[in-house]
Amino acid sequence: MLLVVDNGSIYTKQLTDFLTKKNILFRKSTPHILELNSLEKYGSIILSGRTKNDKKINEVNSKIINFSIKNDKKLLGICYGAEILALTLGGTIRKTKFIQKGNETIEILQNNLLTNNSIDVFESHGFEISKLPNTLIPIGKSDNCNYEIIQYDKKLIFGTQFHPEMSLDGNNLIEKFCSL
Repeated sequence: MLLVVDNGSIYTKQLTDFLTKKNILFRKSTPHILELNSLEKYGSIILSGRTKNDKKINEVNSKIINFSIKNDKKLLGICYGAEILALTLGGTIRKTKFIQKGNETIEILQNNLLTNNSIDVFESHGFEISKLPNTLIPIGKSDNCNYEIIQYDKKLIFGTQFHPEMSLDGNNLIEKFCSL
């Protein structure tokens, strides 16, 4: 079963609607009520985006990331989810020069399990990953962002700076993630 961690993104409904349409079994929880000792029962986890910075949400998401790494759980971090993945592992983020909002084409930099061709996606963020830790590999970039898709070295742990729940190509990426 898949766990969707709803960090307050305005796009979480599109994510859960897509998962329902594809008959992917999931449970949705917020970081404030999620029992971390229940993570073992999930085969994979999706961390949603967020709308505001919250210390408690950051702490819980970092614990989920560390649990996923230690226990080889599949994880997909969306927007904020990718940013907190990088931060948890020693990377940095920065405020973007301008709000990234709208359609964007992602160039794929290397073979990966999520997508092999360039993809058209939807962006909506004011922060971005500025430095990756050594354990994260860039696998997709755009004209405006060097780290659009990242992966933890040799694990099924991914992050997308964009919102895959908001485009057809992004939905295909989510579906591939769920089938890994």
